[in-house]
Parts: sequence; C-alpha cells; structure tokens
Amino acid sequence: QVQLVESGGGSVQAGGSLRLSCAASGSIFSINNMAWYRQAPGKQREFVALITTGGITNYADSVKGRFIISRDNAKNTMYLQMNSLKPEDTAVYYCNLVQVVGSVYNYWGQGTQVNVSS
Repeated sequence: QVQLVESGGGSVQAGGSLRLSCAASGSIFSINNMAWYRQAPGKQREFVALITTGGITNYADSVKGRFIISRDNAKNTMYLQMNSLKPEDTAVYYCNLVQVVGSVYNYWGQGTQVNVSS
C-alpha cells in the first residue's frame, strides 16, 4: 500500500505563485510515474503534469510555461511549482502515483485546495 499526502495549497492573487508538495510513503518501487491532477467545482478531474522516475515530464497545454513539476526520488516527494497563476487554476489538486508490479497500481492523495482570485 502507498500513502500520498499533499501540502502547499492556499489562496493567492492572480499572477502569484504557489508550490505544492506530495510526500509518498509505503510500498514504493523504484520505477513509477507521479502526476498532478486537478478538479474544479462542477468539472471533471483533469491531468496537469506528470514526471517519471527518470525525470521525463509532460504537461497539460493549459499550464505549459507556467508550472514546473519535479521530484526528489531519495525523499519520495514530488513538487509542483505554479507561477503566473490564473483564476481558472482554482481547483483541488491531487497527487497520483502509478507503479507496475505485475499489475498496475494507482494511488491518489486526499487533495489540496488552490484558490486564485482576480
């Protein structure tokens, strides 16, 4: 079993920055993908960014050039640096970890709220 705990959410004005963290613990294997998703009120959960164990990244078009995903494999922690925030970035941000150990195992954190005011 894997536990994911997000932190770093809060309220900020448009144009500001926030840094989210996701600490993973439990049965974590050396190769996995970690990602951030978000869900705004009344909308479906959507992909934000992904990073592999080797550091390969992928971003949603809506955040490219503004958000930076990173990870510290030694600490089993992932980060999301969010810059130039917009009101439409307001959402609950969820941490996700996927690892394949025979079967595919998919884990989610409890989410952290980000509010961006205009």
